[in-house]
Amino acid sequence: MSANTPTILALDFDGVVCDGLIEYFETAWRTYCEIWSPPHPMPPEDLAPRFCKLRPVIETGWEMPVLIRALQLGVDEADIWHNWAAIAQQLLQQADLTAADIGKKLDRVRDEWISTDLDGWLSLHRFYPGVVEKLQFLVTSSVQPVIITTKEGRFVSQLLQQQGVDLPEKFIFGKESKRPKYQIIQELIGVTAKTAVSLWFVEDRLKTLQLVQQQADLEAVRLFLADWGYNTASEREIAVRNPRIHLLSLSQFKQDFSAWA
Repeated sequence: MSANTPTILALDFDGVVCDGLIEYFETAWRTYCEIWSPPHPMPPEDLAPRFCKLRPVIETGWEMPVLIRALQLGVDEADIWHNWAAIAQQLLQQADLTAADIGKKLDRVRDEWISTDLDGWLSLHRFYPGVVEKLQFLVTSSVQPVIITTKEGRFVSQLLQQQGVDLPEKFIFGKESKRPKYQIIQELIGVTAKTAVSLWFVEDRLKTLQLVQQQADLEAVRLFLADWGYNTASEREIAVRNPRIHLLSLSQFKQDFSAWA
């Protein structure tokens, strides 16, 4: 295997392989309705596109219905971009809720939806252009693709199967793994310790890549920030200035690995 080709390609799922924005919004809206009881059960027409545009400010699921609350209250979008953490905390205090309270409600709303209408829930996920074809090629190549995600592995497996991507479940590390992504990467490298391994990791969350970067035993892992995912312009600028992290475009992702750097 050449230096320009990995032996293992580790991929985040949401924001790299799959666009879950429609599902995010629908789950967030249902949770918002339970908490704040808006007068109308249907969201305003302009709410979903505004939510999707601002999605990169969100780090954890509980923030999604809070973002809807901010937009419904008329909080300026520029303020949200620049001061989201403080705005979110203020809205929590006003509602006399904690992040854990909202997180539990969000998980319950999603779990109930999945248990009553799994096909409908799965149908809200869209794959980024060209990614399915890339994965179909990789699963028959000498490069081993691996999915590392906070989504439940069984749903990732179903979504991939629907697209004709036959990736064995042992190569899908989901929410049930209950350990950080950098630890899974360490384990993947450890399993193949007897042979030379080159692991590349594509993720859309800068902080996750920075955590990998902080691990002394993962210095050889090549890190890529997917610029088509849920990240901000400032995060992409930070990645460009970081010698360990490569900013990757979707057009590059679909090309040969030699075009990635």
